[in-house]
Amino acid sequence: MKRITWLVPTLYIIFLMLPIYWLINMSFKTTNEILGTFSLWPHNFTLDNYIKIFTDRTWYQGYINSISYVIMNTAISVTAALPAAYAFSRYKFLGDKHVFFWLLTNRMAPPAIFALPFFQLYSASGLFDTHLAVALAHCLFNIPLAVWILEGFMSGVPRELDETAYVDGYSFWRFFIKIFLPSIAAGIGVAAFFCFMFSWVELLLAKTLTSVDAKPIAATMTRTASTAGYELGLLSAAGTLTLIPGAFVIYFVRNYIAKGFALGRV
Repeated sequence: MKRITWLVPTLYIIFLMLPIYWLINMSFKTTNEILGTFSLWPHNFTLDNYIKIFTDRTWYQGYINSISYVIMNTAISVTAALPAAYAFSRYKFLGDKHVFFWLLTNRMAPPAIFALPFFQLYSASGLFDTHLAVALAHCLFNIPLAVWILEGFMSGVPRELDETAYVDGYSFWRFFIKIFLPSIAAGIGVAAFFCFMFSWVELLLAKTLTSVDAKPIAATMTRTASTAGYELGLLSAAGTLTLIPGAFVIYFVRNYIAKGFALGRV
């Protein structure tokens, strides 16, 4: 019985890892080898795909652009969500539940419906094809999510902590930064993780609001067709490299995510 208990999740994990393994496997092959015989490991091991990505400005600049606006969006979203979440967790005001629900409806909306308004707005304001344009566009979806996550963590902090700090003579911002924020560090980590991941994988807005200077790697990967067809090996190498930032973020916030599941906000 114990063997069966371990066998099922092990097989499930192997099944989930197969596409990732196959992606990495193809990244070390040429396109001709990929289209040729079936093999679990490349016969002619090559690093040409990775060398091209790190030497061709079109490719490595895409990674720089993506990381730039993702970090900007994560910082803006979490910074804006912290005071909003505190207000929802500590105060009662007219229409608070309706405003909170309205925030979540923004997160539920598909990005496609905002692509044209954002395009016209940023074209008129001169923000088109900038990192800030994509970062601000993603805030429409990430700030509601961050507020929802952080509000759950803040509600778990006793109100007596606030009252004790005020009695001890702390100003609000001194209390908020030095005492309150460290007590919800797990929530900040979880919120930052989900903001990072959404902004990293989102393609439609990032592709619509950029053209050359701020074009992300995901948009670059969709334009690899040539007269000989798609460069599958190059696409696989680019896809493999896009997994690395997410893997690093997951590694550093893995304990926070587990706590988020325990609190019911993830």
